[in-house]
Amino acid sequence: MNTNKLHTAEARIREQAAAYCAANHVPGFVAGVHHAGEQFVVAHGTANVTTGAPMLEDTGFLLGSVTKVLTTTLVLQQVDRGVLDLDTPVVTYLPEFALNVPGAADKILVRHLISHTNGIDADLYFPDAKGRDALKTYVAGLASGCGTLFEPGEQLSYSNGGMIVAGRLLEVVTGLPFSELLARDIYTPVGMKDSSTSAEQAILRSTAIGHFPDPETMEARPTGMFTLPDTWGPAGGTPIGTVADLLAFGRTHLAGGVSPSGTRVLSAGSAALMQQVSYDLRSPNTPPMGLGWVRYPFGDTTVLAMSGASPGGVSILCVIPEHDLVLACFGNTPGAILLQDQLLQWLLSEHLGVPIPTLITETEQDVDLAPYAGTYRSGQLRIDVSVVDGQLEERAAYEPADASQERIFTEFAGGTTAAPPQRYVPIRPGLFAPAGYPLEAFDGYLRLLLVSYHDVRDGQARFRNGGGRMTRRA
Repeated sequence: MNTNKLHTAEARIREQAAAYCAANHVPGFVAGVHHAGEQFVVAHGTANVTTGAPMLEDTGFLLGSVTKVLTTTLVLQQVDRGVLDLDTPVVTYLPEFALNVPGAADKILVRHLISHTNGIDADLYFPDAKGRDALKTYVAGLASGCGTLFEPGEQLSYSNGGMIVAGRLLEVVTGLPFSELLARDIYTPVGMKDSSTSAEQAILRSTAIGHFPDPETMEARPTGMFTLPDTWGPAGGTPIGTVADLLAFGRTHLAGGVSPSGTRVLSAGSAALMQQVSYDLRSPNTPPMGLGWVRYPFGDTTVLAMSGASPGGVSILCVIPEHDLVLACFGNTPGAILLQDQLLQWLLSEHLGVPIPTLITETEQDVDLAPYAGTYRSGQLRIDVSVVDGQLEERAAYEPADASQERIFTEFAGGTTAAPPQRYVPIRPGLFAPAGYPLEAFDGYLRLLLVSYHDVRDGQARFRNGGGRMTRRA
């Protein structure tokens, strides 16, 4: 690795982070790159606008859904040990697992939980429970409160519920609470020395909090909720780490399951299995899914990635096996995801010389929009789709199941749960882009903003897919 080249990348990321944060009211940002045996971490700005604490290179932050790759690694460890089998029904190990559709849970295999193909309709299910029985409480609530979106293996839909059930499954087969298992079998052998599993642990060291833009001034204001409930731990609610710790975890997967210290964390076969395609929806807005990892194609180069939203913050972990590179970032407002996308594309195109082809090259004008109009639902989300002026117009509404879940979701969303109507222009039948965006905006991570429709029968689409999440025609 050319040291000067890495220094150039460090200077570029430091400069770009400072400029973006200043222009977009992002209080703080921290990023790190490991490439071919060398690495750097840069930090900018403020970790908490209330206290004025600086964002440091070793400041901790909520991992958010990056945790899902850690949870998947824990599941594969138990497969390596012969405790779990991926193609065995979950109820074999977790008999109390049930949904409100009789017999539906019986069809879900362990593999479906970690490949986002389980169909559990629980993406916005937020039971409020703490402590050792939090995940047990979550699974118990599924039986009366949550159904299915599709048959297991039929579709791909990003699944918080699947990962939380996987976390409870791990508790049952190991006899350890998820937080203790995470610390014992991931943090310790990987060398994630500054990572923690609770706010009580995080308060003992430098830790960032999230912020939301004030609707009127756009200035960042601190979140009123640091973490989601303990029930969301395995999906990303509570684990906290640093950029250096995430780089160490990414390097472990680069090295076929061997940590930077030489400890075997995962078998080479299981590490490879996580990176292989487990399901491909064959739609530009939803990259192929591995186990835990999402496989973003940039031409012939694959970026293994997972991003993570927390209350007022966003993290990302990217592993590029073909180029021995790991990128980890955190910004403490939701808009920092745009900066993360810019940095990833710059590293690919300028630092690594990877051509980034245009994902969407043209649009079609004469697309029949009738099959896509209608109402789509998943859990507590309703999306009404209508045809207006040759475009699709979507109105999304959050319909809380109870006051507790409304409170949690509202705090998680920064107080704003109602979105204005959004227009979409057709790219081709079944694929639409938000109006007003240049097509090149979707070449990177923001391809998730595209919306697709699937399984058209009798002139009507059965599913709408936005952000990797399915809703089903009502």
